[in-house]
Amino acid sequence: MARSSTRPTSRDVARAAGVSQAAVSLVLGDKWRGRVSETTAQRVRQAATDLGYRPNLAARNLRLGHTRTVLLVVPALTTEFFAGVYTGAARVAAEHGFGVVLYPSPEGVGPARDPFASAQAALDGVIASSMAADALTAISGDQLPLVMLDSDPAGSLGAATVNLDITDGVRQVTDHLLGLGHRHLLHLAADIPSWTFEIRARELAARLAATPGTRLTTAHAPITIDAARAATEAALTTPGPRPTAIVCDDDKLAAGAYKAARRLGLRIPDDLSVTGLDDLALATALDPELTTVRLDAELFGERGMQALLAVLDGREPPRGDIPVQLIPRASTAPPRPS
Repeated sequence: MARSSTRPTSRDVARAAGVSQAAVSLVLGDKWRGRVSETTAQRVRQAATDLGYRPNLAARNLRLGHTRTVLLVVPALTTEFFAGVYTGAARVAAEHGFGVVLYPSPEGVGPARDPFASAQAALDGVIASSMAADALTAISGDQLPLVMLDSDPAGSLGAATVNLDITDGVRQVTDHLLGLGHRHLLHLAADIPSWTFEIRARELAARLAATPGTRLTTAHAPITIDAARAATEAALTTPGPRPTAIVCDDDKLAAGAYKAARRLGLRIPDDLSVTGLDDLALATALDPELTTVRLDAELFGERGMQALLAVLDGREPPRGDIPVQLIPRASTAPPRPS
């Protein structure tokens, strides 16, 4: 049967099957049993398949009082990481007939303007990064079915939390540097009040405290290359022994550390080892390529959406942190003998 150049309607299906539109609605809504015959139901389904008919989910869900729309609340899209989170969430959502609206906070963190007249009326649920959690207040998102990403499970606002195993990522980085012989580390920490960055600092400090003869220095910077460069320069020019390795909370911070090292005439990794965390495209654009921790952003988004679907269905969300992986590259080497 030839397909129309325009999107087929239920009226087209009814005409092709020789039945009423009401019968089409009953069959495609799976409410036909006892109302139309099995033969008629098969004829309607075949006509819909032949025509390539798909129900108008938006119209149907408005009648049902649901939009099958989920809001993904993230910091400003300054790296591809949260684009990957969106891609993964949208993939799983599409498989279940949901759409995902991306809601980046324009300032990166903190409140943002409500994109809906009433979020509670327009949305079925919310997935939110802890880095943009304050934005939930503006949209009353914490009153909707909510899944938190990168959030402390003990104090989460959400019905479920989905986390990357950042603690293990920091452990892998620290063990890598200690194994190379580094004993004085600089932590270039993201200047963002977020649980995910707090646990990085906590795990790094605990790991070094358990290793005799080590020293940890900390410098804070917003996640921009210029801020990271300035903070690194200040830390490396402070009087006293210079750190031999820098542990950065983010690959973009690591790029700033690279610039600082070059300005100070230090070579990476001969004079200074540098590590990142994310494994963005930036990591292999740097020279030398950056040792970092790979975070699977798309899987993170997929798991967030799967958790929200479970919450909406009244099921127990999947448990367990998402594994992360150290990717050793050319930016780390044993320190020079003092």
